[in-house]
Amino acid sequence: MTTAGNDPRPGASGAETSFSALGLISQLTRAVADQGYEEPTPIQAKAIPAVLQRRDVMGAAQTGTGKTAGFALPILQLLAPQASISPSPARHPTRALILTPTRELAVQIEESVRNYGKYLPLRTTVVYGGVDIGPQMKILHGGIEILVATPGRLLDHLHQKSVNLSRVEILVLDEADRMLDMGFIPDIKRILSVLPPQRQNLLFSATFPDEVRKLAKELLRTPVTIEVAPRNAPPDLVSHQVHMVPAARKRALLGHLVRSRDMRQVLVFVRMKRDANRLTRELVRDGINATAIHSDRTQRERMQALEDFKQGKVPVLVATDIAARGLDIEQLPFVVNYELPHTPEDYVHRIGRTGRAGLPGEAISLVSPEETKSLEDIERLLKRKLPRAAPADYRRENPAEPRSHRSKTPHPARSHPVRPHPPRQQPAARPASPPGFDFSKPYEPAASAKTPVPAVPPPHRHRQQRPTAALLGGLPAKREPHK
Repeated sequence: MTTAGNDPRPGASGAETSFSALGLISQLTRAVADQGYEEPTPIQAKAIPAVLQRRDVMGAAQTGTGKTAGFALPILQLLAPQASISPSPARHPTRALILTPTRELAVQIEESVRNYGKYLPLRTTVVYGGVDIGPQMKILHGGIEILVATPGRLLDHLHQKSVNLSRVEILVLDEADRMLDMGFIPDIKRILSVLPPQRQNLLFSATFPDEVRKLAKELLRTPVTIEVAPRNAPPDLVSHQVHMVPAARKRALLGHLVRSRDMRQVLVFVRMKRDANRLTRELVRDGINATAIHSDRTQRERMQALEDFKQGKVPVLVATDIAARGLDIEQLPFVVNYELPHTPEDYVHRIGRTGRAGLPGEAISLVSPEETKSLEDIERLLKRKLPRAAPADYRRENPAEPRSHRSKTPHPARSHPVRPHPPRQQPAARPASPPGFDFSKPYEPAASAKTPVPAVPPPHRHRQQRPTAALLGGLPAKREPHK
């Protein structure tokens, strides 16, 4: 059985349930079948009926459980009666708005909505920053029913008057906790001010900290709360491993793990953008092909880096938490926490990139002594102690590490014998001073010695002075020789 949304537990929804049993129309069940899905995931089985009933929903589920289909499928069905094949933009007003924190997540959601709605005459598009706004404005002017957007770029379009949100019926806030972390609340409130007050509101996220629950109380009206997994629970199929290592030795250990285990696809997390750039350069210098993805790179660079990583052209992708939020990489086997995150909840988000589609994953954390407190906070959140790995012998794995750290053992591939260096010749001893020589007296040459010819100093050359009269413009009278 295959469940929609890459659920790691096939058939986890309990009783045998089909998408048609949830009340979905044939156009949607046909599109779902084209994607290879047969049964809904737990979040889909509970969310789809609630959304179809026009209820506000607050859905919490761990990453990889199919939250996108949980709101995309019922939204498509609710908008289907107003679908039109007319080319007129007036017949395609924006009726559903989906807000996401990152460009990558926005692109993935729009692609899913487009695939699920391919048998319905509903238009959808995505807008995000970092690219030319002109082509986006042209699409919006043509009319679209479902708009997926990041908050900042949507405000740009509102300022340009290229989008009209006065007829929005359904609002979705996906990854609401990350919206808070990234400071999008003022932008979201500005967007809410232009939306119709009567609308359906849906909040979906992998975690729901107290700040998000407070926002939900202000935004949602008698919502249906759906939690299909324990709060902040990590994926079930992910194994954990902690390596205690000094901060200065992390890169050497990472290179050792990649080489010794022949890792072909590794997502490495760091905290800062500059750390991502530096680690990428160092890995490439060490002979490991790597690329970085973070918010300072252009959209084209980020998409290219992600595509190269998915296709296996680059085995290591170094990312920050914000850039990696919502990344959907099928069959990702390894996640490495090169640096532990600032908050324990982000650890759950990071390792949620692996352990999907029913396949196991591995989360490896490189923890320095300075990060012990962060590790304890993560273990307190997960309510268990993460297993420690045995120390690894990785000092000779990194070709670029300083010479003082390398082993002095001869290289095993060297076939010729090492020739010892010839002993250095001692300099000849200076002749001893003659007996009775008194160093306190001036030097006097021996009588037999040849008296040196004194050097004649070079004649002092005087510069010929010009007569004063010449300087004044006249010539002095010629003087008679003295008799």
